[in-house]
Amino acid sequence: MKRLLMICAASFYANIAVASTLIEKVNGYTLGRQGSLEQFVAILIDDDGRVVRLYSQDAILPKGVKQRVDGKRRTLLPGIIDAHGHISDLGMKSLQLDLSETRSLEEALEKLRAYAAANPELPWILGRGWNQERWNLGRFPTAAELDAVVGDRPVWLERIDSHAGWANSRAMSLAQISTSSDVPVGGKIDFHEGKPSGILIGGAQRLMARAIPKPTMELRDRALESAQELLLSHGITGVADMGMTSEDWATMRRAGDADRLRIRILGYARGFDTLDAIGANGPTDWLYRDRLRLVGMKFLVDGALGSRGAFLKQPYADAPTENGLAVNSEAILTDMIRRATDRGLQVALHAIGDAGNARALQAIDVLAPNYPGDRRWRIEHAQVVDPSDLPRFARHGIVASMQPVHQTSDWRMAERRVGVDRLKGAYAWKSMLDHGVPLAFGSDFPVEGENPFEGIAVAVSRIDAQGQPQGGWFPEQRVETVQALAGFTRDAAYAGFAEDRLGTLQPGKLADFVMIDRDIFHSDADAIHEVKVLETWVGGRKLWQAKPGLSDEGLRRVVR
Repeated sequence: MKRLLMICAASFYANIAVASTLIEKVNGYTLGRQGSLEQFVAILIDDDGRVVRLYSQDAILPKGVKQRVDGKRRTLLPGIIDAHGHISDLGMKSLQLDLSETRSLEEALEKLRAYAAANPELPWILGRGWNQERWNLGRFPTAAELDAVVGDRPVWLERIDSHAGWANSRAMSLAQISTSSDVPVGGKIDFHEGKPSGILIGGAQRLMARAIPKPTMELRDRALESAQELLLSHGITGVADMGMTSEDWATMRRAGDADRLRIRILGYARGFDTLDAIGANGPTDWLYRDRLRLVGMKFLVDGALGSRGAFLKQPYADAPTENGLAVNSEAILTDMIRRATDRGLQVALHAIGDAGNARALQAIDVLAPNYPGDRRWRIEHAQVVDPSDLPRFARHGIVASMQPVHQTSDWRMAERRVGVDRLKGAYAWKSMLDHGVPLAFGSDFPVEGENPFEGIAVAVSRIDAQGQPQGGWFPEQRVETVQALAGFTRDAAYAGFAEDRLGTLQPGKLADFVMIDRDIFHSDADAIHEVKVLETWVGGRKLWQAKPGLSDEGLRRVVR
């Protein structure tokens, strides 16, 4: 009966909608209501930016529309939805020192030296992206190494996973970090030769955060504009923003008020303080023509593998005295989830280690019977899972929100940290699907690059852009291309309670789509890695297009 009503509603909508734009001569793909891949050659859009109708190869196209656009046989896909990103961090990263591409400590220090010289007016030097594993350093870097380059100004550089940071001595002095500092729960101060080394892990980063000057509204506005530009350039039309602060929400509201909010944002608050600050007692309505909505809350269960903060059932293979960090006790975690669910908010739990995932699953097992209905509990990352726990994800409608690119970035490090024998349930996308678990895909930008086609290529191959590892890492966990696209579109929308308007191109839904330079359903993983976005449309309007003949750096342009 529900399906019949949906079909009737779509038919009624198609008959009454005022046609505005016809995009024809496209190689169009979308997912049907049953998950099958559907093709079309033209799409009709109304004045409100919603899909009126898709036309098959044999259809007679309408006449008299206001605007006809020649698609030039390009491949057209639903707009990409990143199910787990950090918009403010991405924008700030674009304005700060970026160490994500550095391959050695020496290269990182040289970039710091150049950045400090080019920005003498900055009272603090802030940046992110370092990864001691990629540098093959065999240890954490130290404050002394930063001091040798910049000693007169405070320096604070977040690790690539945001779960650790690297400070120089000046920054630690201003933050009053010493051997006697009280460490917040779920945090750790790293020591070297009996003194704080400059590395703060997990909750210990809050000791530094209180000393760093808050970004101005103007800087936050610039960062949001920059982030939106980057996302649109990769075909991303929607994002689940994980860990949104009250300042982030205020920045997005300013952009919405000024009609500068161009992507669709599903917000997950960082804590109850955020909710109180923005005056939200539960989920909000959609704001700014379906551009912004507060959906739920995100809670940390553990940290990350790279900084040995992921909570493991057995000790780390390369640190036998460590099991990682549980950010909160079982009782506190369960209480926080209960408080959020009582407000009607969706709960998203960051869990990376096998013990962290088990704790998240246990909390949901305890609470779910008291909260019937469609809750869509989310577990973010679900990276290292005990194979015996994989079937538990199928209970209670849990959504596994995973990031394919983490697998190719982490597999070598994961083998060192955990050991190959304990990784049979790691990055287990196919197993999740086989157990009937809804699987949403994202990138965790700026921890990883924001390009979703890298994620699709990895999901179907388990191989990175350099062809490693040969044959794919645990290749039995590969998924089909249609499943990978679903994870970045339909299922990412479902994961945020937005499938009624986003994720597929169906009559009545919002006309968000991307045009690319090749057919991913007739391409191997190597070719998908090389996809170029040509145009990005949101709500039936072209908001970004590539400049012809330019390099990747020149591909960014806003069409206002």
